[in-house]
Amino acid sequence: MSDPSDKLAYFQAITGLEDSDLCVEILTAHGWDLELAISSFTTPENHTPPPPENHAAGTSSTVSDAGEASQFVSRSGSPPNAAAAPGLVWRVITLPISVISGGLGLISGAIGLGMWAAGGVLSYSLGMIGLGPGRGGEGSARLVSASAVATEAMEFVASFERDYGTRGPNFVSEGFMEALQRSRNSFKLLFVYLHSPEHPDTPSFCERTLCSEALAAYINENFVSWGGNIRASEGFKMSNSLKASRFPFCATVMAATNQRIVLLQQVEGPRSPEEMLSVLNRVVEESASVLVSARLEAEERRNNILLREEQDAAYRAALEADRARENQMREEQERLEREAAEAERKRKEEEEAREREACEAAEREAERARIRQEKALALGAEPEKGPDVTRVLVRFPAGERKERRFHSTTTIQSLYDYVDSLGCLDVDDYSLVSNFPRVVYGPEKANLNLKEAGLHPQASLFVELNS
Repeated sequence: MSDPSDKLAYFQAITGLEDSDLCVEILTAHGWDLELAISSFTTPENHTPPPPENHAAGTSSTVSDAGEASQFVSRSGSPPNAAAAPGLVWRVITLPISVISGGLGLISGAIGLGMWAAGGVLSYSLGMIGLGPGRGGEGSARLVSASAVATEAMEFVASFERDYGTRGPNFVSEGFMEALQRSRNSFKLLFVYLHSPEHPDTPSFCERTLCSEALAAYINENFVSWGGNIRASEGFKMSNSLKASRFPFCATVMAATNQRIVLLQQVEGPRSPEEMLSVLNRVVEESASVLVSARLEAEERRNNILLREEQDAAYRAALEADRARENQMREEQERLEREAAEAERKRKEEEEAREREACEAAEREAERARIRQEKALALGAEPEKGPDVTRVLVRFPAGERKERRFHSTTTIQSLYDYVDSLGCLDVDDYSLVSNFPRVVYGPEKANLNLKEAGLHPQASLFVELNS
């Protein structure tokens, strides 16, 4: 990155400073050495991190010392030429989530207390330096936009597959937080790989270990995989947040509550496929109970939501039925009152009207009976069972069920004729509907045969009265 304007933009993105003149002064004071300028800005004064202990690989432990509460986890030592550990401001800007470490068996009250203390110090420090969330709940600006981290992830995947083929883990082409959410939704752990392209152990580790058929298959089955190049913004951010001191660097993490991350395991330095399988298998076994519990809790929440929705629907239906009955009773009362007031005057007219209505009803009933008989005769005899015969079950609003066999070439209109011929309905305006999936077989489908309509070899329909 030789262009001063690019260095200035990158320095502003990392530090969060908006005053470009101040940023230029800081960069000029450090000879436009971007790494040195960032380090001087992000490392607190009068604080020299103690030299970390070296660990070959293993589970990290939480930091319990109050003076180190701003640190996420204690990690394995850095090589002699490693950059200084990033300070508080860097960690707050680049990763607004706390990283808890330790095996699942050690995630207990001590870890909770340590994280509570770390969170308190972080929140207080943010307020003191003016980087805390504002009144509107807006935090500091995100270091890398969603589109930028997705682009970086896609570039890493493309570069990895170009250099080592497609036999390795199925790295997702999205940012770290999106990958973490994906692992949470799928009830899996997140496998993190930080790629240092210049490290001498990187090619052999990628080629022999990550691209090992057994290891890649195990990771793809049990993890969501995310990888980042430490020369890119988010990869660099994650290497600082996870305090990667040796490469190749791998870690397994799990999403926890309150936007926190549980760091389950880290592996630093080259490892054989067998060693990686052993470490990852142990992590999966220790995490199994937590993942199963999370899955069961999610299913219980979904079931509770469905139950509440069903109860609400039943309540609304009962309320609507009560309102309908009240309206009916009120209308009936009004009708009776009107009849009582006009009974003497309209008695003869009502008698004539009733007689006329009875006559018309009889005529209508006779006409319906004739039509039903004609439709029943038009249907013909019920066919015997066979490969070209469709069994149709019809449910009526009152709960009645009728069943009949039809030839698969019979049209939808014939089903309407069959329903009409039964005489179970007092109305003529209705539709035949299937439930799963819901399909209304209206007039536009009347000429389709049963096979074309997808009702062969058997179908269950219900009668829906049109309002």
